[in-house]
Amino acid sequence: MKKLLLTSFALLGAAIALHAQEDLTAAQDGVTEMIEQKAEEKEMKTGWSFGILPTATFSVDNGFQAGAFGDIYYYGDGSTYPDPLHKISWEASYFTKSQRQRYYLAYDSKYLVPGMRINASLTYVRDPLYSFWGFNGPASYQNYSVWSNRGTTPNINYYGMSRNMFRALANLQGRITDNLNWAAGVNFWNWQLGDMRDPAVDANGDGNKTNYDHNVTLFKKYQELGAVKAGEEQGGMSVELNAGFVFDTRDMEAAPNRGIWAEAYLNGAPYSGNPATGFNSPYLKACVYFRHYIDIPIHIPAGDPVFAYRLAWQQTIAGETPFYMIQNIPLLVQRNMISEGFGSTGTIRGLRENRILAEGMAWANTELRVKLVNFKLFNQYFYIAVNPFFDAGIITKDYRNDILSKAATNGKLYDLNLISKDIDWSKAESKLPAGYDGLIYDNSLINQVIMSAGAGLKIAMNQNFIISAEFAKCFNEALDAGLWIGIGINYQF
Repeated sequence: MKKLLLTSFALLGAAIALHAQEDLTAAQDGVTEMIEQKAEEKEMKTGWSFGILPTATFSVDNGFQAGAFGDIYYYGDGSTYPDPLHKISWEASYFTKSQRQRYYLAYDSKYLVPGMRINASLTYVRDPLYSFWGFNGPASYQNYSVWSNRGTTPNINYYGMSRNMFRALANLQGRITDNLNWAAGVNFWNWQLGDMRDPAVDANGDGNKTNYDHNVTLFKKYQELGAVKAGEEQGGMSVELNAGFVFDTRDMEAAPNRGIWAEAYLNGAPYSGNPATGFNSPYLKACVYFRHYIDIPIHIPAGDPVFAYRLAWQQTIAGETPFYMIQNIPLLVQRNMISEGFGSTGTIRGLRENRILAEGMAWANTELRVKLVNFKLFNQYFYIAVNPFFDAGIITKDYRNDILSKAATNGKLYDLNLISKDIDWSKAESKLPAGYDGLIYDNSLINQVIMSAGAGLKIAMNQNFIISAEFAKCFNEALDAGLWIGIGINYQF
């Protein structure tokens, strides 16, 4: 009897345990189903995603842009979304005003090699009518009436030269701690510089086709003064090495809502010269960037606003940067196809492209990013945002001011070619201002604080492919580019 009772209790316990297990399994299945349902409701992308658009843009520097550009993303099973497993960017385009041609192919991934980020790209740019505005920003006086005057005798494009650039770069990042990475890379550059390569035109309608006068340019004037040194005026090659640290706590990369992204590194070229002329000028730069993204808890349906700011400093600390490399802004992770020149989309908006050329520059960008609406269309996730901004900067180390100052009178440098009686300005579309005396450089303005403000409009697809249009106005008369327009991809930082 005792054994029978024990057996009965054992069978009853087993039945209760089995029933409990069935209830637990059912509960787990219900939780799993609920999680899967929530996952379906949550914004998520898997597999491949393509963003392709025509480059129907416009800028005051280069005119209308024709061509195509885009990004290719691979998200895998979506576990890393909105960050992709692999990203490929490309562009092929042509600009009507500057006749610039751009070709670009880039690859970026944090997952190809476990624990390491790889960023590599190839770039070729052909600039037959490249703009050269002089050294040290505000110190170089700008006169737009000689920007492009057909119909004068001779035809004048005072700020014109030509430039071809080829670049191949590969940068690596590896983990030190959760948010701190080491970074290193190598960049190869090849430059070809010279006079403008513009097509001859019939400017006067008399059947005689002519080119711009290559002898009446700022590029030639700087060569005469020695500010563009002998041996570098044709361009050259540079092999740059960089190494430093990256601190990153952003919640995502394309448009962070919160976190810090900071970089500190050295960028140097043990060789930067022209084998054909024997010119060589090695250099070493220090670069520091601090970006902070602050979520503002004003809960609107499209998402919280974000206040973002960037503090940046770049300066040559040893050697001298060659003329053909002075506009370069070395970066460990390329967000845009070209990263060069203080001014325009990369640094201080509202200025012309490469307007400020100096050995050292500090600048700040601040903006408020506000999402107006988000929606789903064709199985893609979109949002529209605005970003009012304020930018400022200052030169911290001049570039060859000693050479320009030696040729100056009381700190001011003139080019008498600009007021030569041999140039018939009466036929120009826009004339020289009354009383203009040919001033091209004033070294008392080098340390002027540069400021601009404006606003932008963003259209983003799947959090990563971001079309950007920004409008700005510079507050410095010596640098004012009128209503500046920049249209491209991504937030500036």
